[in-house]
Amino acid sequence: MAFFERPDPRLAQTADPAPAAAVGRALRRQGIALALCVAVGLLLYIGNVALGLRASAVTRGELVAPGLRSPVTIVRDRRDVPHIVAGDEHDLFFAEGFAQGSDRLFELDLSRRYAYGRLAEVLGSKALPVDERQRAVGVDGIARRQLRALAARDRDALVAFAQGVNAAARSQPLPVEFRMLLYRPAPWTPKDSVAVSVAASLELADRWSDVLARNAVWRQSGPRCYRTLLPLSDARYDVSVTGQPEVRRRLLPTAACRDTDLAARVQRRTIGSNAWGAGAARTAGGNALLANDPHLDLTIPGIWYLVDLQSPQMHAAGATIPGIPGVVLGHNERLAWAATNADMATTSVFEAARLSGGSWVTERFRVRLARDVEVRYYRTSREFSVPDENQPSAVALVRWPVYAQTQSTIGTALDLDRARSAGEALQILARYRGSPQNFIVADRSGAIAYHVAGLVPDDPAWGRYVHPAGDLRQTYAPVPFQRLPQRSPSRDGVLVSANNKPYAHGYPYRLAAQFEPPYRAYRIAQLLNARRRYDPAYFAAMQLDTLSPIDREIAREVLASSGARPPRGRDGEVLALLGRWDGRFAPSSHAAALEHALRVELFDGDAALAGGLSERRDVDAALAYASFARNQSWRTAGAVRIEHLLSPLNLPFLDGAWLPGQGDEYTIHLQEPGLAQGFRAVWSVNDWNAGGITIPSGESGEPGSGHYTDLTPDWVSGTLRPLPFGRRAVEKDATAVLVLDPARR
Repeated sequence: MAFFERPDPRLAQTADPAPAAAVGRALRRQGIALALCVAVGLLLYIGNVALGLRASAVTRGELVAPGLRSPVTIVRDRRDVPHIVAGDEHDLFFAEGFAQGSDRLFELDLSRRYAYGRLAEVLGSKALPVDERQRAVGVDGIARRQLRALAARDRDALVAFAQGVNAAARSQPLPVEFRMLLYRPAPWTPKDSVAVSVAASLELADRWSDVLARNAVWRQSGPRCYRTLLPLSDARYDVSVTGQPEVRRRLLPTAACRDTDLAARVQRRTIGSNAWGAGAARTAGGNALLANDPHLDLTIPGIWYLVDLQSPQMHAAGATIPGIPGVVLGHNERLAWAATNADMATTSVFEAARLSGGSWVTERFRVRLARDVEVRYYRTSREFSVPDENQPSAVALVRWPVYAQTQSTIGTALDLDRARSAGEALQILARYRGSPQNFIVADRSGAIAYHVAGLVPDDPAWGRYVHPAGDLRQTYAPVPFQRLPQRSPSRDGVLVSANNKPYAHGYPYRLAAQFEPPYRAYRIAQLLNARRRYDPAYFAAMQLDTLSPIDREIAREVLASSGARPPRGRDGEVLALLGRWDGRFAPSSHAAALEHALRVELFDGDAALAGGLSERRDVDAALAYASFARNQSWRTAGAVRIEHLLSPLNLPFLDGAWLPGQGDEYTIHLQEPGLAQGFRAVWSVNDWNAGGITIPSGESGEPGSGHYTDLTPDWVSGTLRPLPFGRRAVEKDATAVLVLDPARR
């Protein structure tokens, strides 16, 4: 009907004499239709998610993969680990990208979004604070600069890897998380891999929030008291890189340096890794041995992805971070390498009294189911702004060496994959430009060596305090590689690294505000010093050790304190339980659960442990509070859940298994809520099938694959299985073969 046209009189004859009733009937009809549409949509959504929960990637047969030059074979072993054989490096990295895209596509996309600060686009406002922190650093800009500066060979590897990821995204079933969140991932790019590597360096750097927290203690207490309130290490348990004790006297706080609320709030999460090794002259089999277990977030899918890569140019196996090509930690045919976070000061923070030499930029954050948010950041060529947590209305300027760095850490990893000796590996590490790491390398000659590598600014603050604005004129050059802690290659060497202080008295640089407490390193050294020669089985057993020297000491001090001052109403059962405890956080131990609750109640932060009980006010009250734990075993009290990356959205059906309590924050077998050994590896150099590697959940990130949680039983039991290396070993363990063919012409 056209506008202003005379109405047809027949319409009036058929009109309902009760318009309200007609309107009601119409609304009911529309409401029913709307409800039906919603129900159909909900059923389709549920069906699509259900399909995703059962879907799994194709791992056998033959697939056409445009972009390859020649056919590539991907053999899956019993644990679903891909063993890739290709005719050249381009096809090798293409196939690695295809394997990662098949098994971990959602993890790849989430890691990329985390790096760029774009999680809120799919997860909503809950993820906005994380995005704001990442955008402050400007990871996207760093990745662009590093990608442009990459050597041609490394850039080609990233291009091929990205092509492989995208080939998997096109040909494999869409993972369930995308179906649940109702979006599809954008194509992977070479820059995305660089961004993931930058984000990894940022995770290992000294956080500016930690510097701001320490600064409050420094300003209130002064340098002398700071040293006792937040000590560099616990000198009673320090050991050298070679595992020798370096015991020095405890720094006890004076009356003028009592614990403050500020010091108690400088809480440090016990992160890090363990690594140790022995030269061939110290092993039963005549091969150098190397053990490594990095400690990162305990998630499913896991942070590490196992892989074996072979082409005429290289053959390497071990673990990589999803999104990064090659092998990050592992071995090739001639060399093995391990790493732990050096825990050194990488971040210089400055007051921002006057902002000059830079500019303000506005970042727009798209937030799912909410309005966009805009945040302004100040940036120069060397610094970026962050909120000053001690002065909420102000900003601070952060100088992080990687922010202005054009050299990517991916090149270092790929060079190590091709290295032929410990000496060559050390030359490669001299060019490493990421957050500082402790590296231990071992080669076929039987020699092992140690070196800190990475960017450690020679900044007199060492992360302890915030610089005045005038110090922005200063340049703090990195400590030269040759002057960082090191040990030359040796066949008779024994080496230890567990995020502890790696130098002795008299070393010219402080290097850190605080190192991780040396308790794990001390226990590793104890076990190494208990033998003259080692084999892979002994190293694997060490990784499962649950004895905590510091917790055993705390239990003894509590007993001594209670003996000197028997409190009222003392429960004799509690004291007897502590008295019988051997310091092990074994699953069956009730005393472990009691002591852990007691320690948490007595000590506010990690640094406080170095001071002992002498300054504690009320041991009796702490004992009364912690006594409830005596009825629990550590299996229950210390149990942790392997949570899915989307656990903040309350999706427990995607979570992994519960791990029984076994070890704690200070044991070699490190395990605490949200944090654990990311993998356990032992490498017998030149006898690669004698050691092995294991991960907590499974190789696949797809719940329907059958390899989502299948490795957890081995993890809990401590079984270390070899990662097949070499044609015969791979063929013997093979369960599926997938051939990728170039596109037909």
